[in-house]
Parts: sequence; C-alpha cells; structure tokens
Amino acid sequence: MDQTVKFYHNKYIDKKEFYKKLKALSLPMMLQSLMLALVAAADAFMLGRVAQDQMTAVSLAAQVQFVQNMFISSVTTAGGILGAQYWGRGDKATLQSLFNIMIFATGIVSILFFVLCEAIPGGLMRIFTHDAALIEIGSNYLRIAGWSYLITGFSQCCLSMMKVTDHVAPGAFISSGVVLLNILLNGVFIFGALGAPRMEAHGAALATVIARIVELALCLVISLGKDYVHPSVKYFFKNSKTLIKDFIKQCLPLLGGALLWGVGFTSYTAIIGHMESDAAAANSIAAVVRDLVCCACNGVAVAAGIMVGNELGAGNLDKGKAYGIKLKNISFVIGFASTALILAVTPLLIHFVILTEEARNYLIGMMIIMSIYMIGRCVNTISINGVLDGGGDTVFDVYSLAVTMWGIAIPLALLGAFVFHWPVLLVYACTCVNEVGKIPWVMIRMRKYKWVRNLTKDL
Repeated sequence: MDQTVKFYHNKYIDKKEFYKKLKALSLPMMLQSLMLALVAAADAFMLGRVAQDQMTAVSLAAQVQFVQNMFISSVTTAGGILGAQYWGRGDKATLQSLFNIMIFATGIVSILFFVLCEAIPGGLMRIFTHDAALIEIGSNYLRIAGWSYLITGFSQCCLSMMKVTDHVAPGAFISSGVVLLNILLNGVFIFGALGAPRMEAHGAALATVIARIVELALCLVISLGKDYVHPSVKYFFKNSKTLIKDFIKQCLPLLGGALLWGVGFTSYTAIIGHMESDAAAANSIAAVVRDLVCCACNGVAVAAGIMVGNELGAGNLDKGKAYGIKLKNISFVIGFASTALILAVTPLLIHFVILTEEARNYLIGMMIIMSIYMIGRCVNTISINGVLDGGGDTVFDVYSLAVTMWGIAIPLALLGAFVFHWPVLLVYACTCVNEVGKIPWVMIRMRKYKWVRNLTKDL
C-alpha cells in the first residue's frame, strides 16, 4: 500500500464510522438507482413480449429523456456539491437559496424538452433511426411521454436536496414507490389488464406520465415538512449573487461533462441503431442490463460525494481526503464484482428474451464486451462523479470525456460503422473503449488532490 494512502487510512478513518455512513447513504441510493433502472427494464421486457419493434422504438425514444436528464442532473449535482458542503457547515439558509436556483434552472430545461417532444417528435426519432416503423411508434410515444418531461425537473430538485440534508431514506422511498407504480401501470396499459385498453407503446408512455405526477405530489408534500429544506417563494428572485456565481462555476463544467457524455452515449445508440434493426434490439437489452448493474456504483458515487463534501465543508480536509482515497479503492472491488455478475446472468438473459437468432448472437457478444467495460465504468463513476465532484473538481470530467469519448471512441465507432463497415460487435467494442482507457488518467488526477477543497463562504 502506498505510504500516503496508508497514513491517511490509519490516522483519519474510523472503519466503523466510515462503513456506517457509507451504508446509510449508499444503500438507499442503490435502491433508488435500481428502481429507476427497473422502469426501463420493465418497458423493454414487457414490450419485448409484444413485438421487437415496439421494444426497440421505445428504447430509442427514451434517449430524448436521457439527454434531458443530462441537463437536469448537472443542475442537481451542482446543487448537491455545494449543498453537501453547506450542510456540513450547518448553513440551512444558504441551502434554501440554493434550492430556489436549482428549481429555476431545471424549469427552463423541462419546458424546452416538453415543447420539442410535442412539436417535432418525428425529427427527434430520425436522429436515432431511419426505420419508418420505429419512427412512427417512437413519435407517438414521445407525444404522450413529453408531459412527464415537463414536471420531472422539480421533483428531481426535491430528491437531490433530500439526499444532502440527511433525508436519504424518504427520497429513496418516493423514488422506489413511484417506480413500482410505474411498473404496475406498465403491465395494465401495455397489455390491457384490469379492463384497461391494450395500448402497447402508448401504454408505457401513459404509465410514465402518471408515475411522474404522483412523484411530484409526494415530493411537494414531504418536502414541506418542518425539518426539510424547501424553496421560498418570497425570495425566489432574491438569491445571493455570490451563491449564483458559485453555482454557475460548478454547474457549467458539470453541464459540459454531462452533454459530452450524454450526447456521446446517445450517439452510440444512434450508430448501432443505423446499422441494422437486430443490432439495435440487442443493444436495447444490453443497455438495460448495464443500467441495472450500474446501480451499485451509482449509489456509492452519490454517497462518496456527500461523505467527502460534508467533511470538506466542515473544514476536515484531511478526513475528507482519507475518505476519498478509501472510496476510490472500493470502486475497483465493485467494478470486478460487476464484471462477474454480467457474465453470470448472460446465459439466463439469452433464454428469457424473445429476439431473432441474429439479435441473440449480437446480445451474447455485447454482454461479454460489456463485462470488461464495467470495470472502468464503476471506477470512473465513483472516482469522478463521487470523490472529485465532492470536492468541486468538476472540470476534469470535461477534459477526460473530450479526449477519450469524443476524440477516440466516437470517431472509431463512426468510421467502423459507416466507412470501414466493421462487424456490429467490433463497432460496439469501440463504444466501450473510453471507460477502460480512462482509468490511468483518473488515478493520476486523484493523486493530485485538487479536489481537497472547502467551497463554502460566508454569505
């Protein structure tokens, strides 16, 4: 063990305290991430029982919300970074102002995506496929699902604020309960159960809208509790200029990184989708499995940002540094465990889903490739989105994505698919190369300790 790592591990980390905090924060977040991933899984597998085109079209249409979430997550993550540090400092008044800023920013994003889904759904679908049948199904899905995009921003702000103010469990309860409702409604509306009409892809969209309305109502009711931070209508347009500046300073790099990653990931889907429909179908299933397995690293990443941010905001820089080092080491354990899990579930998955023979063969290859990819995904998610972001080092993600994803992975995939006409699985491997190749660079950045900073100020 490196002497610096060993010193910080022994001097500043109380193992019992550390793992108690990690468990209390990460388990609800893992559950929340799992439940959210289960919605996509339910859509894919239920619609897959209807027809391959239904499943594929909805999977492609859902990329629109994926891009919207990149904007919303950059706002809520910036609020979470500052919020965790101000909560560690005990400054609840600043958290209230921060909440106002988050709601204003996500409101603009939500309105924009709602308008796009209602006005040009066909144009959005053509980004991902040229298949006329998929475009028609996906367009109709977006016209209904777009209403959920209008309200999701506010509820995500509420849930983000709950995370950093020691109300992780209620937030996870809301998300988990709403997901269960969404899955139940999927079954009712997709297949026409309990006397409802059989709506297929339209039913999946309607279920999403109803679930988001319920989520918003629960967030409003719970966040108005006396011990919760909630937005102040009276001071909605009277926030500290210094706080707004600090928020923008954190948000812009996060937005840049989110767009680079989100648009890049969407480009991967579009590239595979334009190759052939069987490849798109296999990729849709592989993406669902990836999102389910990523729940563990997503939960630990959220916990890492809060734990490191709380200590740094309270002025305990050495302890925050020690926490960051420990969490980085844990990320490798989760990465290798995720690899083993994907390989273990592949035989079961192949026998469960209904696909053409060619699509099934593509899926087997994609799962094997993804098992290696998961090592890099877990390490980078926890180290970058957890530890580095917890200390306000948000710029690094932009640099790394610009080089590894946009400078290497996407050009390789584009050239392979449309110029050199490589096999589907080789193109898919190109879309996975950025996460594994980024690991050494991330480790070097971690050891520079630029993330060990107290971001709070007297306002």
